[in-house]
Amino acid sequence: MAMRFRKSIKLAPGIRMNLSGSGVGWTLGPRGASIGIGKRGARLNTSLMGFSDSQKLSGFSRSTKPIPAKPASTQVSLTCGVDDDGNLTFQDANGNDLPEHVVEAAKKQNKEAILSLIQRKCDDINSSVEALATIHLDTPDCVGRPTFIPVAFEQSEPTPAKPRRPSLLDKFFKKRMRRLEDENAAAQADFEIQHISWQSDKAHFLQLMQARKQLIEEGIYSNTADMEVWLEDNLQDIAWPRETAASFEIIEEGLCAHLDVDLPELEDMPSKTATVPARGLKLSVKAMSATAIQKLYMAHVHAVAFRLLGETFAALPRMHTVTLSGYSQRTDKAIGRIGDEYLFSVRVNRDDWMQIDFTQLANIDVVESLTRFELRRSMSKAGVFKAIEPFGR
Repeated sequence: MAMRFRKSIKLAPGIRMNLSGSGVGWTLGPRGASIGIGKRGARLNTSLMGFSDSQKLSGFSRSTKPIPAKPASTQVSLTCGVDDDGNLTFQDANGNDLPEHVVEAAKKQNKEAILSLIQRKCDDINSSVEALATIHLDTPDCVGRPTFIPVAFEQSEPTPAKPRRPSLLDKFFKKRMRRLEDENAAAQADFEIQHISWQSDKAHFLQLMQARKQLIEEGIYSNTADMEVWLEDNLQDIAWPRETAASFEIIEEGLCAHLDVDLPELEDMPSKTATVPARGLKLSVKAMSATAIQKLYMAHVHAVAFRLLGETFAALPRMHTVTLSGYSQRTDKAIGRIGDEYLFSVRVNRDDWMQIDFTQLANIDVVESLTRFELRRSMSKAGVFKAIEPFGR
């Protein structure tokens, strides 16, 4: 059985700043913070988590006669963004760069909002690095057993519409009365159709729940097909930071499993980290060294292996031994073709796996953790792998 897991993508959030005008007034600012400028002066409008406030910044006093405003009626959409290199951009609705004086005004009047955007972009860049090396921290222990948790049928039961009562005019005219009776009959027939459909949906839902209950409480202890279904469900529920493909086979009546993992390539690893300087509205993005990227790759592929081993033992209580082999696509220098090369292969039995303290995963060196088991791996201290021959079936 082969499966492919979905890639988890974090989209960098953005802040939109709108400048709009009507008559003699206009506003500048993003949602949650804007400057309103009109014939009565300027006001700062803020809104955060449901609370709003408006403060007068400048304007005419009641005794001062306002200067007649020049007629203006233009609408401009201003978008502020930060790219992967840390560059701050300000563009109009057509994607054109804005004049420097407009950019400076936007920076001054929306400093906090822009700083928040920069910080979020910084966190996004760094979290994509951290997530790769820490995916094993959510590995479940295998002490308990999978438990069926019933889910309620959430679709509301249809209710019949109240029949419309005849008016005095209806009672005096047979056609009106017949039309009313037909409308009530049609409404009742429509309700009956909806109710039959609801009953069918509910019955199907209950059947699925019963099948799920049987799979978790009985099937995963006796039926290898059910074991495969349940393991696949568990693996697909994981939010993988990089696309990860795996195939597995359950043998010996559910006592052993073989997993093959198609690991990401070194070129797929992120290559930058970011910081927000104490001064100025900017994001500092620095390239990681080749050694740092190689070590990140080393940590990531071992974290993937650790997580898959743990998920397999946790999902299948009868599982005694799991053999996992990770491979990558590499160019054969002898013939120039790209082929699969195994980077490591590990065989683990449940008793040895249970020696791990799963409350202390943050203190475990995930690269060294696999050395406690039968391991085939040829790797330098910097994380450079040489091809190995995996364990056979």
